[in-house]
Amino acid sequence: MQRPYPADRLLATIEAGSVFMVMDGDVTAATITLTPDVEEGLWTEQELGEPSRFVTKLTVARTHAGQNLGGRLLDWAGDRAYRDAAKWLRLDAWTTNEALQRYYLRQGFTHVRTVREGGAVNGGPRVSGWLAQRPAAPADRGFEDETT
Repeated sequence: MQRPYPADRLLATIEAGSVFMVMDGDVTAATITLTPDVEEGLWTEQELGEPSRFVTKLTVARTHAGQNLGGRLLDWAGDRAYRDAAKWLRLDAWTTNEALQRYYLRQGFTHVRTVREGGAVNGGPRVSGWLAQRPAAPADRGFEDETT
């Protein structure tokens, strides 16, 4: 059984200005959360000492699949991280979702390790502990960035 992500945590990321949407007219084509904050227990103190930005909740509407929108959003996130003087763009993915892990590897991420200890922010055992990173770098996203 999947547990929903805690609404208070989701609201906090929205209020912090960390949630971004890709709009296609009036339709939300994709969303991504890019934050300097990280879930506790995943990254080491040494890793957290390196300037990083963390991607979570990358979602592309099925109506917009097959257009590399997710890849372009990851490039946007890496570019934004670079402009924020971060060294790394990092993420965690479900430990059991091998297709998603392969996707991130194809997007230039390197698997760091898999963390299975600890609990999930929505209760129960940790499920999202497959850690990956790639260097933050300037990129052309191929869409208009209207963020500040």
